[in-house]
Amino acid sequence: MAVSEQPTKPARKPRPNRRHWTRRLLVQALYQWRLADAELTTLLAEYRLAEDMRSADPEWFAEALRGIIHAAGPLASQVSEHLDRPWGQIDPVEQGILLLGTYELTQDFGTPYRVIITEGVELARLFGAQDSHRYINGVLDRVARQARAVEVKAAKR
Repeated sequence: MAVSEQPTKPARKPRPNRRHWTRRLLVQALYQWRLADAELTTLLAEYRLAEDMRSADPEWFAEALRGIIHAAGPLASQVSEHLDRPWGQIDPVEQGILLLGTYELTQDFGTPYRVIITEGVELARLFGAQDSHRYINGVLDRVARQARAVEVKAAKR
């Protein structure tokens, strides 16, 4: 007796999780903040009503946006140690991605460092210039080695 084969369903592309959608919105908000000098309260109000926020985590969005904007100077200084050019020469999109990644690596320890780097690379592919994902990968990797030395060392064993 032959075993009947079950018809296979076509593979669906996995939907990005809530944190991924939140990161996408954060990069957009940080871009607005940087280029339009938008106020934090204005950004929070605008993005609270954004259609994409339904797929995101509004609480973490607000917490991360506040944290990044309030600590932008120290975060940029921390990233700058790992750059090959001055911070001001980095594209605003990449600045947002680097600020977000550095914030997560230094302030939000619930996410593994490899996930943060991967997300930064994906955001750079989505929003950044061609090949900026390689630059983001290298910089966030160096930030992670400094900010999460124990976790990075443990992962290499």
